[in-house]
Amino acid sequence: MSRYALRRMVPLLHGRTQLFRSQQRPLSSAAEDPSSDAVHMTDNCIRRLKELHNIESSNQDKMLRLGVETGGCSGFQYVFCLDNKKHANDRVFEKDGVKLVVDNVSYDFVKGATIDYVEELIRSAFQVVTNPSAVGGCSCKSSFMVK
Repeated sequence: MSRYALRRMVPLLHGRTQLFRSQQRPLSSAAEDPSSDAVHMTDNCIRRLKELHNIESSNQDKMLRLGVETGGCSGFQYVFCLDNKKHANDRVFEKDGVKLVVDNVSYDFVKGATIDYVEELIRSAFQVVTNPSAVGGCSCKSSFMVK
């Protein structure tokens, strides 16, 4: 993505963050609001996260964090990591004792999405397999275009 496009995106994302802060509404989690806007995890995703928790004791309290960044071949890209910190602007989705965390800005891009763990010949990774906010993406499923 070009620097020009990034310069245009930063004020937009900053403005959206300020809008959310000014509304002063309480943040909800999937446990409180089981709506269709929740971010869902497949059984495969849950199984893999439980395996990661059992492999090392340091992974016990870690949650899967999903973020969206500018970049990739389609404009935006998904970023996954294991994290043990929850921030004030995070939304937490829990299923079978496993937690998925999405920050408020990224949440707007992944409402209603489904996260899976996919094992292929060339890689194994967490992937967003369906995203109602995306109109297209690359074949590796790590980047997407917004509607």
